[in-house]
Amino acid sequence: MSTSIRVAVVDDHPLFREGVTRSLSEIEGFEIVAEGSSGEDAVRIAGTVRPDILLMDISMPAGGLDAIPSVLAVAPSQKIVMLTVSETSEDVITALDRGAMGYVLKGVGARTLADAIRTIAAGEGYVAPTLSARLFSARTQTAVESKPALVASLTPRERQVLELVAIGMSNKHVALKLDLQEKTVKHHMTQIFTKLRVTNRTEAAMALRDVQGS
Repeated sequence: MSTSIRVAVVDDHPLFREGVTRSLSEIEGFEIVAEGSSGEDAVRIAGTVRPDILLMDISMPAGGLDAIPSVLAVAPSQKIVMLTVSETSEDVITALDRGAMGYVLKGVGARTLADAIRTIAAGEGYVAPTLSARLFSARTQTAVESKPALVASLTPRERQVLELVAIGMSNKHVALKLDLQEKTVKHHMTQIFTKLRVTNRTEAAMALRDVQGS
């Protein structure tokens, strides 16, 4: 039997929070391990409970967006998913830039939310489909001027991993080359995608090549 995905839900609306926890609890493969109502609660839960997925609203005391760096400071590998009504590209980009791995709009069905959580738990990023095109447009507008700065934001290890990926190496081969665990390479790739504002390996490699060729 597969292990359940441990989820924490942080939202300052009790009825909504209760609805989410109940819906996920009724789906096989999910376990609600904590609830909270503020950014401070999110940080506390990440540091003590260590859920697999931290679902967090943007509009709540101490602010969900502001809480992201604090959460990652106490739990660097924490997978954060914003569950919000905000559809602004600025909020989406800010959330992803600060380290969130997913952005889901309130109002989705329980099964859609569950699928998004499974995707993120597996190490992939997720943005609500209705926002993807808008997000791509927003990123494209700033891509040319921001690429060097985005690539420069990578840590030396992330840059090393990306350079190997750019020449066609798989995560497994990168791990062997750098004497790392494959899951560590996957974590680096997630951070690289977030920092470069891309969604796949090809886009990440192209961003690096564009900077190297400039």
